[in-house]
Amino acid sequence: MEERSEFTPLESQLAAQIRARLGELRGTEARVAQVVLDRGSDLVRLSVSDVAELAGTAPSSVVRACQRLGFRGYQELKIAAARHSPAAPAAPEDETDPAARALTTTLRAAREALDGVTATLGADDLRAAAELLDGTDRVVLIGCGLSGAVVLDLAYRLRALGLPVDAPADAQTAELAAAQLPPTGVCLAVSHGGATPNVVDAARRARTAGAAVLALTSYARSPLTETATHTLVAGGQDVVFGLETTASRIAHLTVVDALTQTLLALRGGRAEAALRLSADVSTDHTY
Repeated sequence: MEERSEFTPLESQLAAQIRARLGELRGTEARVAQVVLDRGSDLVRLSVSDVAELAGTAPSSVVRACQRLGFRGYQELKIAAARHSPAAPAAPEDETDPAARALTTTLRAAREALDGVTATLGADDLRAAAELLDGTDRVVLIGCGLSGAVVLDLAYRLRALGLPVDAPADAQTAELAAAQLPPTGVCLAVSHGGATPNVVDAARRARTAGAAVLALTSYARSPLTETATHTLVAGGQDVVFGLETTASRIAHLTVVDALTQTLLALRGGRAEAALRLSADVSTDHTY
């Protein structure tokens, strides 16, 4: 990565917030904080991997350092840096077009969300989640709002692998289904922020019933992750304030793909037989 000799400093309020917590940080986390201060507003152009390289550490350490500094993750820190940066020069003429600007912003957010997956999700976490699903005799999927689309995709994929899946669309029915899970069951809850009451309440019902709770969410700390027995963290920070972007769902769907591929490898012949049946059904509905 090309080195630059000069950077625009962070606005004093944000810089002061970071410096106020430097004394709490040690080792790699302290180096990450120093990189943030040194790079200033140029931080908005750097990925989590870029910051990790500059600090001589792993992306996961960057995320942890950001959380110690009071942010939910690296994306939130970048947004804070962008908010506190000096006013940018006027945009090029083509970027004044709302459609062109929206396309650029959305693609950037999606790339950053996918880049961030490796910082928050490890192979061990994915393998543990797949093993949990492979060993269960019943799965209840929970998700509402925009996360509902991820749940629908996940439900189809798990059924295609031969798992017994229930994905109630109604919030009250979902909570009831979670409450009726046996101790060998799994409640898989999907939530971007991890604080949607319907989702968290259903997950808590499942835990009370003795079932495992697997959370797929964008933030490592939330009411949902506090309830979960297993957590998969991946997702992007919304960059259009007041309007949720697709970045987090793209990251979640990517994790769904990786999870189902891992599950396919674990289930072997059972999954292959189920996939053949799924292919037969699909063929019957193809012209």
